[in-house]
Amino acid sequence: MAAPQRLFDIRRVIGGLFLAYGLILTVTGLFDGAQEIHKAEGIRINLWTGIAMLVVGGAFLLWERLRPSDAPSPSDEQE
Repeated sequence: MAAPQRLFDIRRVIGGLFLAYGLILTVTGLFDGAQEIHKAEGIRINLWTGIAMLVVGGAFLLWERLRPSDAPSPSDEQE
């Protein structure tokens, strides 16, 4: 039996981008100064948005891992 093919899956790209930008925003939110927090009316918006993006990115990657795409069968390619 042949080894399964690894298909390009857009969920991996989207999840990776969400994780990368989420990490950047989370680190930025941890080091926000009083002026940035005051501009956001007392909410650490960078921190909370970064954490949310990390969760969404992780969900995309988990989804891709738990429900991988199947390779098309050779009969579908001939039609």
